[in-house]
Amino acid sequence: MAFSRTALVSYLLILIAFFSPTSSSSSRAEIQPSDSEKVSLGLYYESLCPYSANFIVNYLVDIFQNDLISIVDLSLVPWGNARIRPNNTFTCQHGPYECLLNTVEACAIDEWPELNVHFPFIYCIESFVHEHKHTEWEKCFEKLDLDPKSITNCYTGERGKKLELQYAAETEALQPPHQYVPWVVVDGQPLYEDYENFLSYICKAYKGVAVPKACREQSLNTIRTRKSKPRRPVCYMEEKSALSARIRSAIASWMQKMNMGALL
Repeated sequence: MAFSRTALVSYLLILIAFFSPTSSSSSRAEIQPSDSEKVSLGLYYESLCPYSANFIVNYLVDIFQNDLISIVDLSLVPWGNARIRPNNTFTCQHGPYECLLNTVEACAIDEWPELNVHFPFIYCIESFVHEHKHTEWEKCFEKLDLDPKSITNCYTGERGKKLELQYAAETEALQPPHQYVPWVVVDGQPLYEDYENFLSYICKAYKGVAVPKACREQSLNTIRTRKSKPRRPVCYMEEKSALSARIRSAIASWMQKMNMGALL
């Protein structure tokens, strides 16, 4: 990456503040799209899926480095392929630490609903995940000068659990259902494996008059049909992973039997 994590997080804060609706710049206010014109962008993900972290750190960040954040209504849903047990506890695809960080990020969104606060925090956590240092995530409080008390109280208590169950219900209600993460949705339409091309879909979906420069420069011809979309790395749901494991096991067993037969 061109920037260190600390430098890029600081840069993000400046950019998000600049594009915030509370900006005092009258020139910015004149070209701000109305809320009804904004394109909804939903990211359904899980904190320790390496492909989710890569998308947040190396792709989603682009909407802050150009002017696209001005036309986007961004929603982050940290649940992914987790599962609810009968007693309303849950398990996560990458283990208990993923459940912890999913809940931490859910608490951050709830405690700091402003995008210019919770996104840099989540970006910071996912940067540690991307670098295989996720156990150092608490350093993000100091890096961003945030008080950890309210987040700690949330993820260690019932509030954090309640938030995650709400995100579970939101993920479960997706139509069509999600198949893997990251699951990127633009104006209600999933992008499937073409999720890295999400900027083009945003520009195509935007119907307002204040077209951002990034969209004017974007070639909408880069949007491919679903059949020709390249396959991107994703974290599949456990059922598919388990099925793949069983298939690999069956093939290995068959090959072993064939090899033994050849020796006899």
